[in-house]
Amino acid sequence: MESVVKTDSKGRKKVLNACTEPCAIEKGMRLIGGKWKGSIIYHLKDEPVRFNDLTRMLGGASKKMVDQRLKELESEGMVRRKVISDRPVAVTYELTDFGKTALSILDELRIWSESHQI
Repeated sequence: MESVVKTDSKGRKKVLNACTEPCAIEKGMRLIGGKWKGSIIYHLKDEPVRFNDLTRMLGGASKKMVDQRLKELESEGMVRRKVISDRPVAVTYELTDFGKTALSILDELRIWSESHQI
């Protein structure tokens, strides 16, 4: 239900149907809105990517930050980590089917941002 602001006869405002928990938009932003999360998801859109390559693609993100965000995305079920070699350790990251569902939203955000020169 949508919240509605009503004004009584004395000019006092009251909100009807106020949110008692985070709304769907806030929940979605918690998944993809963290620093670098959207960019990580977007860079994994085509194929699995090795960790160091992903860090290079992101440019300004530290390895520690990328590692932290990948762990968060993995625990949220959006990214899958695959070990491709034990010695030396080599892993790739790829989107899960759930992670791929965020791509259209991120692409719309990219288009919106570019069209408004944000």
